[in-house]
Amino acid sequence: MLIVTTENIPGSRVTEVKGQVFGVVVRSRGLAGNVMAGLRSIIGGEITEYTQLLEEARRHAIDRMVRNAQLMGANAVVMMRFDSSEMGQSMSEIVAYGTAVVVEKA
Repeated sequence: MLIVTTENIPGSRVTEVKGQVFGVVVRSRGLAGNVMAGLRSIIGGEITEYTQLLEEARRHAIDRMVRNAQLMGANAVVMMRFDSSEMGQSMSEIVAYGTAVVVEKA
């Protein structure tokens, strides 16, 4: 599955637009991760526990988006974007979304 953040794919042309497609993930750090992240926030610097959480959540959101696009019969997603928000104090929502399309070589 080809995924791009652009409207067009160089060397290819869109032959069919299948529609909007997305993948949603809501994640929470465990108690130990929250404690370690809290200690790191006192010292300063990157909070690797949360960085890893968000990287993994983005990968899962993309995987879900791809599965949804495949179910629609698409072979590519254009204009892919991420959106994120916090739910409560310990949960993060990550959404990968775009337009599912069928492309072929130009």
